Amino acid sequence: MNQLPDLDELIDASHVVSLPMTVQFRGVRHREAMLFEGPAGWGEFSPFLEYGAPEASSWLRSAIEAAWEGYPEPVRGSVPVNATLPAVGPERVQAVLASYDATHTIKVKVAEKGQDLAQDVARVAEVRRLLPEAAIRIDANAGWDHEAAMEALEALAGFSLQYAEQPVPGIAGLARVRAEVQRRGLGILIAADESVRKESDPLAVARAGAADLIVIKAQPLGGVRRAIDIVRDAGLPAVVSSALDTSIGLRQGAALAAALPELPYACGLATGSLFSSDITTDRFIAVNGSLQLRDIAADPQLLRRHAVGTERRTWWRQRLAGCLEELQRSAD
Repeated sequence: MNQLPDLDELIDASHVVSLPMTVQFRGVRHREAMLFEGPAGWGEFSPFLEYGAPEASSWLRSAIEAAWEGYPEPVRGSVPVNATLPAVGPERVQAVLASYDATHTIKVKVAEKGQDLAQDVARVAEVRRLLPEAAIRIDANAGWDHEAAMEALEALAGFSLQYAEQPVPGIAGLARVRAEVQRRGLGILIAADESVRKESDPLAVARAGAADLIVIKAQPLGGVRRAIDIVRDAGLPAVVSSALDTSIGLRQGAALAAALPELPYACGLATGSLFSSDITTDRFIAVNGSLQLRDIAADPQLLRRHAVGTERRTWWRQRLAGCLEELQRSAD
């Protein structure tokens, strides 16, 4: 958008909530988010708490786009989604997957701190046992080094993985793993996530030939329009995913998926099932394995119920001010 709202306008439009989760995810059991009600609708600003202003400011740009500008015209009215399985033991796999109404595609978290490869293999094996026809993709969140990644991919190749997402950190590391996977004939595609959204140049991974496809998220990439431009310029297939968003943030992701010219893979936008409560009575949850495009608005009663205390609200407002300053500097 041409002109950013000022800080007072953003604060007046904001609500800060903390939502409980059904399972631990990324080491947390509650997810904090700042939500805005703007002239075009609702937007979500929920960078993970450890992110500083230079990285988190892109998330704010996405929230402002949603709430003050709105979304580009969609080319599809529904978006297929995958189920996401956290790093639970095999005995809990069936119960977690039961919270999803369709399981045609499963993303399995691996390389969790404090766990080993045997646990990853057991988790993936249980998914394959329960769902022999499902597409299975794994996500390591850059948790392996090269040797560990290759050992893991060798062990998991027999489960007919759709792809492996960010097995190692960095673009060079990703390119090395991809080349070795091809040399060994493992038949696993390599997807880049952190090497797209956490790099100063999100197109560098494509230029380096480091991935077969890219994972994109509306918030970290600065909004729907910016993410669409990145996919176009990268020239690689894209998977749209969420960043553990509320229903409002998931709607931002769905707007991106709905506006892409091509959508070859199911999207990681069904993570609303990982929350035990949300900020809307009409939660943005998949039906028959797809999200139906519709507007999402926060419920005043739920906003009050999940509102954070004064200390956390002050922290978020200070974070908002720092991120807005970053956006203003980049606009100058």
